[in-house]
Amino acid sequence: MGFVRTIDRLSEVVGKTAAWLGLAMVLLAALNALLGRVELFVDRRLSYVALDEAEWYLFSLMFLFAAPWALRDGAHVRVDVLYGRLGPRGRAWTDLLGGLILGVPFAIYAVWATVPAAAESLHLGEVSNDAGGLLRWPLKMAIPVAFGLLALQGIANSVRAFAVIRSGKAQIPSGDNRA
Repeated sequence: MGFVRTIDRLSEVVGKTAAWLGLAMVLLAALNALLGRVELFVDRRLSYVALDEAEWYLFSLMFLFAAPWALRDGAHVRVDVLYGRLGPRGRAWTDLLGGLILGVPFAIYAVWATVPAAAESLHLGEVSNDAGGLLRWPLKMAIPVAFGLLALQGIANSVRAFAVIRSGKAQIPSGDNRA
């Protein structure tokens, strides 16, 4: 299952990198708040629209690119009322059907639906409508990439679930620390 291990590792590396965006976002928000307070004393504008936009760009990127990692580790939101009571095969069937019927098709649709807007944004060199704002096209390009990674992780999870159904033994994602 080299494909599964490769996708699991990719999701982990991208997810851990995205997690660091949270720290950058917090530091940027603190800097922006500090500059807003210092403005009161220096009678000069120190905070900028670009700083505000960078905060929500980082927030968006963090969640977009951490999603495949969360899916790999089962850290996503799911209704566990019945799932937790199922054995390994029952959970595997739920994961397989949920992934193939809902998760993967949704992620593929999201890629398909967002590529035209991202391509147009790149072609136009889209920037924020606010004076002093950031480029918008890099963020819009990240959306189909992130959903593509989510689709790949959904496929890897489905392959893993199928292997559990065949063998009856639970398989932990590679790199996962859960025992």
